[in-house]
Amino acid sequence: MGNRMQQYQHKTWRTIALAALGVAVLAGCSGRDSELKDFIDSTKKEPGGRVEPLPEVKPYDSYVYSSTSMRSPFVPGGARGADNAPRPEVQRNREFLEQFSLDALKMVGTLKLNGHNYGLVQVADGRVQRVLVGNHIGQNDGRITDIVPNRISVIELVPDGLGGYIERPAALALNE
Repeated sequence: MGNRMQQYQHKTWRTIALAALGVAVLAGCSGRDSELKDFIDSTKKEPGGRVEPLPEVKPYDSYVYSSTSMRSPFVPGGARGADNAPRPEVQRNREFLEQFSLDALKMVGTLKLNGHNYGLVQVADGRVQRVLVGNHIGQNDGRITDIVPNRISVIELVPDGLGGYIERPAALALNE
C-alpha cells in the first residue's frame, strides 16, 4: 500500500506542477496583452480624422463610330489608304537580278547604246548584266528609277511591320 500512496502523491505533485506552469504561461501572455490593450486605448482617445468625400463621377458620353468615309481606327494604315499603298506585283515575271540582294551586286559602269542609257551590274560570279530604268533588281522588289554615270538609283518595297509596305530609296554606286 505504501507504493500506491507514493504513486498517488507523485501524480498529485505532477498535476500541481503542470497547473503552476500553465498559470505562469498565462501570466506571461497577459503582459503582452496589456501592452496591446494600452495601445488600443490610447489610439481610441486620439481625435478621429476626417474622410474626404468621393469626387462626383461624371456620366460617360458614348460615341458611335459611324463615319465610313474616315479611316478605321482598328485597321493598320486604315481601310481607305490601303488601295493606294505600294504593294509588290505578285503576277509579274521575276527578272534575273531579283534573285540577288543589293549588297551582292556591284555597279561596274554605264553604256549608251541606241539612245538608251544602260547600267552595268556585276553579280557574284563575275557576269555583267545590262539594266535600264524600270528594270527590277534586288530581293525587295526594287525598281530602277535613274541611271547616271556613277550611280544606279533604286526604290525598294520593304514591309512596314503592320502588314503593308513602304518605299525605301537605295542605290548602287560605281566603285572606281
